[in-house]
Amino acid sequence: MSTKNTILRVVLLSLLLGVVASVPALAGSAVIGSVAGSMNATVGGQSLLPNTTIFSGDSLQVRDGVAVVAVGNTSRMVFGRDTVASFLKDANEVTVLLSQGSVSMFHPNEGTSVRVKAGDVSVVPAAGFKTLGEVAMLNGSVVISAKEGSLQVNDRGTTKNVAKGQTIVIAPKTADAKKGTGNGWGGGGNGWDIAAVAAGGTAAVLAGVGISRANGAKNSADAATAAGNAATAAANAANATAQQADADAQAATAAAAQAAFLAGCTLNAVTTGLPDSPYIPPAGQPCPNTNAPTM
Repeated sequence: MSTKNTILRVVLLSLLLGVVASVPALAGSAVIGSVAGSMNATVGGQSLLPNTTIFSGDSLQVRDGVAVVAVGNTSRMVFGRDTVASFLKDANEVTVLLSQGSVSMFHPNEGTSVRVKAGDVSVVPAAGFKTLGEVAMLNGSVVISAKEGSLQVNDRGTTKNVAKGQTIVIAPKTADAKKGTGNGWGGGGNGWDIAAVAAGGTAAVLAGVGISRANGAKNSADAATAAGNAATAAANAANATAQQADADAQAATAAAAQAAFLAGCTLNAVTTGLPDSPYIPPAGQPCPNTNAPTM
């Protein structure tokens, strides 16, 4: 009995130690937020469903779709098509590491701080403002737009403010430009060129975003056209079948009329001598080899 009690205590102690050991591991997986909605998106290769919890270290991939992640009780982040991103959380803020694609962020003037990092470029909402902004990666360039509020953009230690309605483009410098010694936006020290976007000032870059979206629309239009062509072909085939069926019906009617004509003529032939002929052929169409009267 004593041996059994000893074994039981060892087992219970092992289970307790396992539970205690798992607590730090669970605590280390900091919660980023939850999924408000998604389409054609995955986390860690698994389909992303509404209300799915996003943890620090998770990797998100959006194909031809979208994903909306709620951060805390107030902030929202919308990930566009062809986007790859991962999440990190520390004591002060949530960071989105954008590898490709685009992310739009809504952040009120309070709540969990959010940051987007695209390469060496870091973007955060300016304090004290309700902010709506977008960060997109396009052919190695980073396009940053402020729709509401203000964004603070940092590139290798140099900071610039992007006000409401402004867009900036940060593009990798060429090898020759990197030989410069200047610092700041566009200087050789940080290895980037930057241009403030006025109306139409970045037509080439922003047109690329439009072209990418247009390509998606064109693909959908092409698919719709192909489906329309297939429907037209099916309709034509059905029409041809209907015409053939009509021709067959007409031929069957003519054959039936001819059969009735021959049957009537045959009846006249076998009833010759009666006062009245039981069958009168159509006008101008006498019975063959008979003397039956005609109309």
